[in-house]
Amino acid sequence: MENDYNEEKRYLRAKKRVKEIQGFYWHLFWYLAVNTFLTFGGIVNNIFNGESFDLDEFHWGTFSIWFFWGIGLAAHWLKVFGKNIIFSKDWEERKIKEYMDKDKF
Repeated sequence: MENDYNEEKRYLRAKKRVKEIQGFYWHLFWYLAVNTFLTFGGIVNNIFNGESFDLDEFHWGTFSIWFFWGIGLAAHWLKVFGKNIIFSKDWEERKIKEYMDKDKF
């Protein structure tokens, strides 16, 4: 009975993890889709209005959405994939073993 409970907990944790990863990839998809549409939509709009394509079109306003939304995307990435980048579970176990070994003497 206890084993079934642990198995169910593991399943629920794995399912939650998969949902978090899936959420990040959807966020990344919409980030690319929306920003690409806005950037190239503005360029195409200018061309249809008789303006020529010019690098002056690429000013801060054009890419501010890429930049600020990118900060949010990076934060989402850290939340999903960057847990314990420095102090991982592996590091924690190595340190515990190290201190236990030092304590023997």
